[in-house]
Amino acid sequence: MTIPEGVAPALSTALEKRQYTSLTPVQTAVLDEELKGKDLLVSAQTGSGKTVAFGIAIAPELLGDKERMGSANKPLALCVAPTRELAIQVSKELEWLYSGAGARITTCVGGMDMRRERRNLSAGAHIVVGTPGRLRDHIERGSFDTSSLRTVVLDEADEMLDLGFREDLEFILDAAPEERRTLLFSATVPQQIESLAKRFQRDAQRISTVSKREQHADIEYRAMQVAPNDRENAIINVLRFYEAQNTIIFCGTREMVKHLSARLGNRGFAVVALSGELSQAERTHALGAMRNGRARVCVATDVAARGIDLPNLDLVIHADLPNNADTLLHRSGRTGRAGRKGVCTLVVPHTRRRTATRLLGFAKVKAEWAPAPTAQQIRDKDRERILASTDLQEAPSEEDLPMVKELLEKFTAEQIAAAYMRQIHQGLPAPEELLATSSNFDSERERKPRKDFDNGVWFRLNVGRKHNAEPRWLLPMICRAGHITKKDIGSIRIFDADARFELDAKLADKFLETVKENGTGEKSITITRIEGNPERSSSGRPGGRRNPRSGGGGYRGEGGRGENRGRGRREGGGGGYRGGEGRGRGEGKPGGGKSFRDNRGGE
Repeated sequence: MTIPEGVAPALSTALEKRQYTSLTPVQTAVLDEELKGKDLLVSAQTGSGKTVAFGIAIAPELLGDKERMGSANKPLALCVAPTRELAIQVSKELEWLYSGAGARITTCVGGMDMRRERRNLSAGAHIVVGTPGRLRDHIERGSFDTSSLRTVVLDEADEMLDLGFREDLEFILDAAPEERRTLLFSATVPQQIESLAKRFQRDAQRISTVSKREQHADIEYRAMQVAPNDRENAIINVLRFYEAQNTIIFCGTREMVKHLSARLGNRGFAVVALSGELSQAERTHALGAMRNGRARVCVATDVAARGIDLPNLDLVIHADLPNNADTLLHRSGRTGRAGRKGVCTLVVPHTRRRTATRLLGFAKVKAEWAPAPTAQQIRDKDRERILASTDLQEAPSEEDLPMVKELLEKFTAEQIAAAYMRQIHQGLPAPEELLATSSNFDSERERKPRKDFDNGVWFRLNVGRKHNAEPRWLLPMICRAGHITKKDIGSIRIFDADARFELDAKLADKFLETVKENGTGEKSITITRIEGNPERSSSGRPGGRRNPRSGGGGYRGEGGRGENRGRGRREGGGGGYRGGEGRGRGEGKPGGGKSFRDNRGGE
């Protein structure tokens, strides 16, 4: 390629050695002649080549008109990064970029030997790369002299503020010379970054290669709706379906990281875990395993994964939904780098479908909604991969040819093929059988009002009023147990010793099968099917005479009418529970009844 004018000759040579065929938009933007020597506030997508961009941008301050750096004495440039991994990664990038210029680069990061860092600083360095806390320690102890700094770069500035490093950053910038050049690189530019720029930069020029939030063209977004307790099985099937070279799975808590990494390890996946409680040595070992191929799956929290750069990362899985759109884009940006295609998958329990839809909307990301891969789909995919394998298309070498002939003489082609298949399957974890979920992925469906259940199927719960049963906790328990939503439930009747609820007839068989397999989630509570319609008397009218010792209770969803009359001779009457616009009415003699009313409506 032809390196654009404005790149220092030594850096141009390094780029050619790295076989750069083109510069990214942010790398090209910093070469603008009008921006030379000016403070910059740069926002660009994750994975857009920001490290090389600021390496190119600070070259005039470091080299001037020279091709090589002079002898190393006091540091001339400082690069601040939020995490150890990112700081080390930045250091390595700058080392090859400035190798031809003879630059001496040293790192100062938490978790490393501070005495060795002090010796390296005393020996002289042109560029210092470090984390905020450790850099402040060195400045306060006098081992890092900032008086000769010509430029300061804050990489991933938004993350450093999120991690609580604002005070450290302000201390570092106050310690640097006022006439320095300051460059802020940030994936997003919230109000905090703007205020930091106004205080510590002089007439900063704004560069943005993401003028509006757009979906990354190299990332395929997929959202998979699953039953809540089928989430881990779905993750296993996603891993098996794609068989990506490297995968990162994001979890919301350390406990989830531990649990999921143990589960995947037990299933035969080569997996490592990253969470905040790991020591630096453990983190280094885990990342080394991902880079050299000993592990192919990394399970991590957002904080622990900040700053890491895994090669050939083709698949990102959100085991837990991110808290906001920026986190979604930052997680997803781990793949689809340097022109390489990637897949981002959100595993969405059906109870969080609306949350996921809103999240994708805020991020301006269009995802394809589909069920998680089934066991049969995975087997079909395995078949495609086997038939497309280069191992079957290459001719045998002269060295292997005698053995090939001997095998064909001794065994049939069918036996050899079967042995080959067994060998392949031995190294692959078996796919999971997933519970069926709704195939209707129309987001507008969720906003339609609930309808009456003319031919609903009734079920019995072995808890009633004497067990303090109330609709507000029975309803979510039923939904969790049967992997349904409250839209699928009609009336709920609560009696003294038990309770009954009505379910859409189309879901009854699947609901009962799910409950039998997984239970209700409560040790003493059972759900059984009631034959016929207990709500109809012999005359066919709702209500009628009930158990002489107890009245009935009613729950009815939006758009329907739930009404119950019970005559309790000694134990009191019944109660009604009504959602949305419905009414509940209970009568009891002599004790009276309870009426529950909920105006939330069905979701």
